[in-house]
Amino acid sequence: MLSYFRPAITLLVVFIALTGLAYPLALTGIANVLFPAQATGSQIRRDGKVVGSRLIGQSFVSDRYFHGRPSAAGQSGYDASSSSGSNLGPLSRQLLERVRKDVTKLRVGGATDIPADAVTASASGLDPHISPAYAELQIGRVAKSRGVSPDRVRALVTQGTRQPFLGLIGERRVNVLLLNLALDRTFGTGSG
Repeated sequence: MLSYFRPAITLLVVFIALTGLAYPLALTGIANVLFPAQATGSQIRRDGKVVGSRLIGQSFVSDRYFHGRPSAAGQSGYDASSSSGSNLGPLSRQLLERVRKDVTKLRVGGATDIPADAVTASASGLDPHISPAYAELQIGRVAKSRGVSPDRVRALVTQGTRQPFLGLIGERRVNVLLLNLALDRTFGTGSG
């Protein structure tokens, strides 16, 4: 009887070591060599400290910064450990009321054409990008708060706008964190 179990247990231990340890460690090592930034989460550093990731949105509330899309991830949004949409359907009164409030707030600020990403959350709730149209909508507020010309802020938006991959895949987009870091580099962090 023991002669049947010994090879089975030996194979089990060998395959656990190969597939559970050696293979993942080898892939991690190869990824760190070939794609060092991506293997560590596409982290963005400022003054030697990690301030975020290129892949995960975060909340900005100050008028000095561009704001991202609304987020339904977690209690207050942008919680990477609770990545998800709201599960509210297109006929949900709660969703419609939130979107109405957001639209009203933007219209009070002078907006007439409101891009969809200004009032709708992404499926993950962690989208780090906004459309150039939503960025354009915020230029006046950011420029006024920083005491600079809207054209100078617009130049940073234009510079930070990424085109679709190969001109076909995806949409034009602006990474909010990278844009806000460019604002701080160009105009200083100031207060607020």
